[in-house]
Order: sequence, then structure tokens, then C-alpha cells
Amino acid sequence: IILDKNIFLEKISLASRFTSQRLTAAQILQGILIKSDKKEISFYSSNLIQYFYTKIKKETEKEFRFLIEPQKIIEFLSLFSSGEITIEIKENKIIISQGKTKGTFPLLSSVDFPLPPEIKKIEQNLKTVEFFKSLSMVVFSAAKDEGRPALAGVNFISNNELTMVATDGFRLSLIKTKKQIDHPPFIIPANFLEEILKIANKEEELGFQFIQDEKMVVFAFGQNKIYSRLIEGEFPPFEKVIPEKKETRVTLEKPELLRAIRLISIFAREQSNIVVFDFKKDRLFVRPKMELKENLTEIETKTEGKEQTVAFNYRFLIDFLNHVPEDQKNIIIDVLRPDAPVVFRIKEKPNFLHIIMPVRIQE
Repeated sequence: IILDKNIFLEKISLASRFTSQRLTAAQILQGILIKSDKKEISFYSSNLIQYFYTKIKKETEKEFRFLIEPQKIIEFLSLFSSGEITIEIKENKIIISQGKTKGTFPLLSSVDFPLPPEIKKIEQNLKTVEFFKSLSMVVFSAAKDEGRPALAGVNFISNNELTMVATDGFRLSLIKTKKQIDHPPFIIPANFLEEILKIANKEEELGFQFIQDEKMVVFAFGQNKIYSRLIEGEFPPFEKVIPEKKETRVTLEKPELLRAIRLISIFAREQSNIVVFDFKKDRLFVRPKMELKENLTEIETKTEGKEQTVAFNYRFLIDFLNHVPEDQKNIIIDVLRPDAPVVFRIKEKPNFLHIIMPVRIQE
């Protein structure tokens, strides 16, 4: 088979993102299935929760089907020049060559490789600009481990508008945006959505389909289809976490707040990563725990309500501020009391809120 190196490398690099990375996973899930029906070459990968499919329009003399372990091949091909490569398929190996260079790689058994359900037509289209902006402001708050499965995903609620919510139990992000497509409420794994943001960020539109029988969603762009099973289970009643009242409202500039937290985080690392916010009249003092005056910085604010002191894990604050769009400069902080969830808003984006649980401290 003669193929363009860059196209082949792109296909197997994309497919490798959806192989299983667990050392204990079956070998078949660590590989990429490549097969031809004489008219086109198809590429498949899966970790049983997510599936990837793409293809190259390429006529071949014979039908074939084989499974490769991609990492060494990707590394090998990345050192080739642009241009054509030759792939020769043997009984239990493939030989990839270009000019005077060739490499031989073993084939894996492709028996029982899990293929995704076949979809002949994607039902709905999703414009990506606003959807991706909104998703990126939410997905980072999902739990990174799967101890509580529902928290490892983004909850999508479609009514008159689309609501996206994610939480790991210590923080919560919620955004409401324009509804583009119809679907029931469901939870999509956050790590899958993060991959969509990475590999489809230049697309203006995505095809979307919800497969009810399989409890699966599909996103499509170009020749690529990316599938994910939904997370089954109940998303926690997040509405109860959002305080209905506030005793203090503070408005300040994002760049100044981010700079202050980064400065004090140098000292806070020795204090369990805790930074303390002392909200005073038109001033916010930021300091480490247990240090009232030794290491300190202050920011001008617009403060309404009473003075309060609240402590946070600084990593959550920086993570939130890094996901605020660059063109949105003004942060609003609503505080009920030092032990209640604190609400962070963006003045220029009233359809968004972020909640961080404070840390209880004794000084």
C-alpha cells in the first residue's frame, strides 16, 4: 500500500487517543484496527467506553484487516520526511518504508475487536464557536477520578436553553447557553469532551447524534466519528449548593486577582495550599494561612456588605481564573459566610457561575 505519510500519521495519531492507556487493559484495546474493503481504508480504536473511527479514500488490490500497537509506529513515522510511504503487510507483521529506511512492526490479533455501532447519517449539526467556549468554562470542574462516576462527567440539561454543569464536590461550574439541538438530559464523560475540544477546535460545525438504545453520543467532523457511552447514574442536586443569599459582594479585576494569588501561593505551598481572603472596605488582602502581616498583598475592589475572611485552596482559584476568557476582565465574588459555598461570577458573562467550597481554618 502506498500512502501519504502525513495523512497516515494523522489518522493513527488521532486513533491512538482513544485506545486504552491502562496497563491492565486487554492488548486488543491498546491497538488500532486498520481494514480495507478495496475502496477505502478504515481506522478504529476503542477503550470500550469511547470509540473512534476515520477513513482514507484509497483503492487497494485486496481486502485486509490487521491490528497495530501505535506508539512505536507514530514515533518512527514522525522522523520521516513528508511524502509517500510504502506499507507491506505480512502474515504477522507490517513493514513501513520510505527511501532507504524501513521498519518492521508486529501485528496483534484482531479477533473480537470491538467496533462501534454503524451510523449511516448524522442527524443534527452543532455550531462549535459558542458551544466550545461554554464547554471549556465548565469541563475542568469535573472529577478526575471515577470514584463517583456521575462527577466525572458534564451534565447536559436541555430545556428552553442548554445548561451545562460539572462538579467534583469541591467546586462547581454552571453555564447556560443557546440550545442548538434536541436531546434528553445526560452525562457525558469529561475526559471525552476534553478530547473533542483538543482535536476539533478548528471545526466550525460538528455532526451530533444521540443513540438511545446504546446510551451513546456521537460527534462527527470530516471523515472522523467519535463515540462515547454516557455515564449512568444521577447527577447530584446541584441547585441546592448555590446560595440564594449573600452578605458581601466584591467586584475586582481578574488580572490583579490572578497575580495576587500567584504571589501568595509561593508561601501558601507550605501552608497546605491555603490562601486567605480578607475582604475589607474597597480592599481585598490576600495572604497565607497563619500569617497576618508577614506575606501579604492587596487589591483595590468595589465592596458591598460586611467585611469577611474566607480561606481557599489556591489551586482551585487559579484553575478557575485560567478558564475565564481573556476578553472578560471583571470578577464578582458573592460571600454568604466563611463556611458557605462562595460564588464567583464574570461581570461580562451573567449566564455563568463558578462555586468554590471554602476551607475552614483556625487562626
